[in-house]
Amino acid sequence: MANNLSWMTAAKIAAREMRSSRGKFFFVVLSVAIGVAALTGVRGFSASFRGTLLTRARSIMAADLSARMFQQPTPEQKKGLEAIEAEGVLVTPVTEMLSMASSPKTMDPLLISLKAVDPAMYPFYGTVDLQPVVNLKDVLKPDTVVVADDLLVRLHMQIGDQLKIGGRVFRIAAVVTNEPDRLSGSFASGPRVLITRKGLDAAGLLAPGSHAGQRFLFKVPAPRNGDPISEKRVVELKERLERMLPEAQVTDYRETNPALTQGLDRATSLLSLMSLVSLVLGAIGVAMAMRAHLQQRLDTIAIMKSLGASSTQIIKIYLLQTLLLGLLGGLLGVGLGVGVQLAFPALLAKLINIDTVIHVQARTIFTGLAVGVLTTLLFTLPPLLDICGVRPILILRRAVEENDDPFVRAIFRKISKNFAQIAAAVLILGGLAVIATMLSDSAEVGQVFSVGLVAVLAVLLGASAGVLAVLRWFLTRTRLYLPSALRHGLANLYRPGNPSAALLAALGMGVMQIMTVYLVQQAVVTELHFSSTPNLPNVFLIDIANDEINGIKALLHAQPQVRPDLEMLPVVSSRILTIDGVPAAQLKLKNFPKRMLQSINLTWSDALQPGTTTTSGRWWAVGEQGAVVAVAERQAGRLGVKVGSQITFAAQDKQFTATVVALTKADGQHAYARAEFVLPPAALKGMPVVWYGGIHVDPQHVDEVQRALYAAYPSVTVINVAQALETVRAVVIQITYVIQFLSAFSIFAGVIILASSIAGTHYRRIREVVVLKTLGATRARIAAIFSIEFAVLGLVAGFVGTVFANVIAAVLLHNLTIVYRIAWMTGIVALLGTASLTVGTGWISSHRILGQKPLEVLREE
Repeated sequence: MANNLSWMTAAKIAAREMRSSRGKFFFVVLSVAIGVAALTGVRGFSASFRGTLLTRARSIMAADLSARMFQQPTPEQKKGLEAIEAEGVLVTPVTEMLSMASSPKTMDPLLISLKAVDPAMYPFYGTVDLQPVVNLKDVLKPDTVVVADDLLVRLHMQIGDQLKIGGRVFRIAAVVTNEPDRLSGSFASGPRVLITRKGLDAAGLLAPGSHAGQRFLFKVPAPRNGDPISEKRVVELKERLERMLPEAQVTDYRETNPALTQGLDRATSLLSLMSLVSLVLGAIGVAMAMRAHLQQRLDTIAIMKSLGASSTQIIKIYLLQTLLLGLLGGLLGVGLGVGVQLAFPALLAKLINIDTVIHVQARTIFTGLAVGVLTTLLFTLPPLLDICGVRPILILRRAVEENDDPFVRAIFRKISKNFAQIAAAVLILGGLAVIATMLSDSAEVGQVFSVGLVAVLAVLLGASAGVLAVLRWFLTRTRLYLPSALRHGLANLYRPGNPSAALLAALGMGVMQIMTVYLVQQAVVTELHFSSTPNLPNVFLIDIANDEINGIKALLHAQPQVRPDLEMLPVVSSRILTIDGVPAAQLKLKNFPKRMLQSINLTWSDALQPGTTTTSGRWWAVGEQGAVVAVAERQAGRLGVKVGSQITFAAQDKQFTATVVALTKADGQHAYARAEFVLPPAALKGMPVVWYGGIHVDPQHVDEVQRALYAAYPSVTVINVAQALETVRAVVIQITYVIQFLSAFSIFAGVIILASSIAGTHYRRIREVVVLKTLGATRARIAAIFSIEFAVLGLVAGFVGTVFANVIAAVLLHNLTIVYRIAWMTGIVALLGTASLTVGTGWISSHRILGQKPLEVLREE
């Protein structure tokens, strides 16, 4: 062979060998293609679906960001807001305040919650639902208002009547049934009334020093290329606003509802996990198939070396072959992935009303193709480097020499003789870290993923070696007492040349990855289903007196549209005097208006309230007498409070100091979510109290319940957020279906890849069958031996993989603050399923061998 082998010549040799070995390379291409298809399909669709979800989340806030203030911005802050507008960010103010309204006919006064907006800009996302069905900007003029239905009930009015607010009279143009930012707006007493900003100015209600709340809504301009708005841009603007408006409460669209935020975060984490799992499973299939192929070509490599070819020239041939296979599998996988991505919406449309705008992004396609080629190359480096150690004179003894020693000792012996393998292992880990970082957009995730992969793979290899050692020890003591087929089947697992340990590790890794996805998605979906249950409160009651509680409970119990029982929250009005000895006036707060320290709501509870979890510290024991308090995590961050802090409260004429013993986080789905400072009952005993309540009402019948409550208890304020929470619930349901669908697809892809890995051992068995047949073994005897070998492989791999999957799932779910529960039945099904998959795939790929005559096989060899 020529001393200088050109790349073109090497490519021709590689292509010629590929044409003559199509069956062998089918498994490599299949593994790469399915891995890339899963990666491209899952990643591409999840990116599009996430964009749709974030748009829905924005519609719940009506903007990308909101800054709530309780005073007019200073001249310097106005300049800052104008500078933001000059950069293309849309800004519109929303003023909310309490006022009095009356009918010009009866002049009966009514406390209302007034909301002034610019209908030309508000809302940036979503729509204001009106009855009759019209656009807000078409009916809301300087001389008109739109009102909630309960105002018409209380003042005995109808659409078209006159309503006096301040010094002006306005015409009622429509009834507002839902506002997109209802959950992020104020829950003030009184019916809702929407008015234009010009109308508010004309009414003369905004006097200097008024207690009007001001919210500034911001919309970040979308990129010109049609891509979704960058979350990074929103985060940067939020940080800028927090610095510019130190007393404003700045929130973004992800913080409007805890259930939605958790759903988005958990969906993102799980979808990223699926992408990484697709990567690893594809790599497993590639590594197994290419390793089997290159070891089968050792005779050919030895002959090429005998003819004068150098290791570098031979590596060049097989390197090009690897790249060609990776490119072919990558292209096929990208095509399948794009097809899957486009097919998902049509399939999901039959389950849920989902309108996902699919963006087939060039970046996703390039990523899938690059990952396919790179993983193929990375995982074939070790067998490619083995070419350097091929000595023609020893090639026939190579398998025996490497497998006479125990597996672990053989590995260390190989590494000590070939430090290039160490470099290859380091390169593989580095490559996986880079790919993981690219897929998860996080260097930390990339590092954790690669280190975790090494740890798990090392343990799996050790466990596999241990299992084989135990089998060998077992057979040495029971060899004479076992049926011959069982004895041969078990002995096959550690025979010379059999890659049982590597196959056990690969299968165990695959089972672990698939089971991890299944266990995590089951837990996440269960949690999300609870967040989307139709029994959670969607109507809230404010200012219930002690003597009204029993009557309200009886009235609601008689309403067939109400379910379940009324949630009751006692509230004691208070104010904060000091925190850790620092007076309220001197506190350095983080985006928390100091005036809000004068209106703090306290409540009491012996037990942790439904929908609330402790994020730091501990909850007190029942009957606790000490002055302790649990503070909502978000409020604690703004107040600079931590576990151990001392807060002095003043309620009525009583002052007391409480120690912070716990920080809590509420899911926003219960009335208890409004309790940001919770104390033991003894600490608030005897103080004046009002009650808040929460009930679930059929969204179509909220008006009926409102009218019944007003007729019996006119002083109780009813806050209707049913439509807003239905929007959240619909989004959460969509998230659950998509997670289940994509998880099922990822698991299916993983099973196919594992099956191809097992099938890739087909060519290793040809010589073994020839030897057994030559020695007189029948087809039935060979079938029994192989079946036992396959079954043991599947059971051991399934057991090891399932155990590790439960460990990893427990860690992941702990980080996601989700309760982990061992799924015993799932583990048993996974164990039996892995054994069945191994036996079935092994026989589907090997049954033809039994029908071949030894002479035919030897001639082919």
